[in-house]
Amino acid sequence: MEISYESTRGGQKGVTASQAILQGLAKDGGLFMPNQFPRLDKSLKELAPLSYQETAYEIMKLFLTDYTEEELKDCIAKAYDSKFDTEEIAPLAKADGTYFLELYHGNTIAFKDMALSILPYLMTTAARKNHVDKEIVILTATSGDTGKAAMAGFADVPGTRIIVFYPKDGVSRIQELQMRTQKGDNTCVAAIEGNFDDAQTGVKKIFNDKELERELAEKGFQLSSANSINIGRLVPQIVYYVYAYCKLLENEVIKEGEAINVVVPTGNFGNILAAYFAKRIGLPVKTLICASNENKVLFDFFSTGTYDRRREFILTNSPSMDILISSNLERLIYLSAGCDAQTNRELMRELSEQGSYQVTEAMRAFMSDFYGGYASQEESGAVIRHIFEDCGYLIDTHTGVAAAVYEKYRKETGDETVTVAASTASPYKFAPSVMAAIKGPEAVKGMDEFAVVDALSALSGTPVPQAVEEIRTAAIRHSRECAPAEMKNLVKNVLGV
Repeated sequence: MEISYESTRGGQKGVTASQAILQGLAKDGGLFMPNQFPRLDKSLKELAPLSYQETAYEIMKLFLTDYTEEELKDCIAKAYDSKFDTEEIAPLAKADGTYFLELYHGNTIAFKDMALSILPYLMTTAARKNHVDKEIVILTATSGDTGKAAMAGFADVPGTRIIVFYPKDGVSRIQELQMRTQKGDNTCVAAIEGNFDDAQTGVKKIFNDKELERELAEKGFQLSSANSINIGRLVPQIVYYVYAYCKLLENEVIKEGEAINVVVPTGNFGNILAAYFAKRIGLPVKTLICASNENKVLFDFFSTGTYDRRREFILTNSPSMDILISSNLERLIYLSAGCDAQTNRELMRELSEQGSYQVTEAMRAFMSDFYGGYASQEESGAVIRHIFEDCGYLIDTHTGVAAAVYEKYRKETGDETVTVAASTASPYKFAPSVMAAIKGPEAVKGMDEFAVVDALSALSGTPVPQAVEEIRTAAIRHSRECAPAEMKNLVKNVLGV
C-alpha cells in the first residue's frame, strides 16, 4: 500500500514520505498526515519475538513507503546501536502495578532520543532520494529535551546545520548544560526571553516567512524541522508502543488481541498521538490516558471540548510539559473533522487570532478513546516517593505526572486493564526535583545540581548516566540569547545571510 501525505490545512496533497520529512512543516503552515492508515501486515504473535530494530522496520515500512527496504534497514541499524545503554532499547519495568516503558536509554537520556536518533538518517536519505542540492537547516524549538537530542543526532552530519531555541529559565539545569555544551561545528543553540510557546511560535513564523525562504534558497539553504511537527519524528515513536505490547505478549502478561491502556505525560501531544497511530494500525489499545501537569490545557480540552491557551503559564518541575499550544493536537483535530482541511484551518485560525476554539460534539465523540487527567507537583511528588519507597523504583517528574494521573484514573473508573506508562526521562535529568520528592525540599537545600545527582545515586544504588557525567566538566560552547522578535535575525546571522 503506497502512502502519501497531505497537509492538515489542505494546501498540499500527494507528498511522499521522504518529501514530507525534508519539508517538516507543510507550506500552508499545516502538519503532514498520511492519506490513509496502513494496517499491520504481520500478526502480533509474529511480531512478539522480534528485536527492537526488527519491530522498527515492520512498523516504519508501513508509513515510509518510498524508502527501499535497504534504505530503511540502514537508517534503523545506524540509529539503534551502541548509543543506547541496553540491547532492548526500550525495556519494560513493572512497579506499583504499572509497566513503565523506559524511553530514556539513549545518549541524551530522554524519550526524544527514540525518534531523533533516526531522523538525521531518514532526512539525509530523503535528501539523496530527492536530489536536494541545498544545505538542510534544522530549526527547532525545545521545552528541554528535543533540543539536545536533535543536536546530538545532527552534530557534524554532512549537509546539515541545526539551530535550537529554548526558553531561558524554563528548563532544568541539566537540560540547559546538555544543550550549551553540545559539540559539533554545525550546531547552534540560543536561549529566548519567554516560554516554550514563544519559541515554538517564533520558529513557525520563520517557516512561514516566504521572503526569508527565498533569501535562504539564494544562499543555498533550505529549512526543515526536528520537532514532532515533522512526520519523521512521529512515525518512529509508533514503534515503541507496538514493541511494548509485543514484549507483554511474549512474556505472557497478556493474550494476543487483549487490549492495554497507555498513559503518557503530555505537553506537545506528539508522544500520545503516536500511541493513537499505533491503535489505528491495529494495536489493541483501550484507553489513551493523557496526563497533564498544572498547565492543564489538554485536560480542560478533553473535559469540555474547548481548547483555550489564554491562561497563566506555570513553570513546573516537569518543564518539558510546560506548554499551552500543543502543536500535534492539530493532527487529531483534522482526523476528528473527517479530514476536512477547511474545518481544521478555521479552528487553527481561531486559536491563533482569538486564543481558543471549540470542537463539535461529533468531534468529541471521535476522540472518546482519550481520557484527560492532570496532577499537581505535590501529587506527582507523592507518587514518586511512594513508588521509590514501596518498590525501590526511581521515576522522573514527568513520569511522576503520568503515574499520579493513572492512579486517579484507576480510582475513578475501576479499570484494571494492563497499563503501559511512557517513562519519558531519566530521573537524573531532574535530580533535585526527584530528590526533593523522596526526601523533602530540605534535602537538596544549598546543594548544586551535581551534588544532588551523586546523592540520588547513593540513595537509589543506581549509576549516574554517562550523559550526566559528560557535562560535569564540559566546556560551555553556546551562550547566545535573544528576544522572540529577534529569532529570525539570529538565524540569518548564524547562516551568514
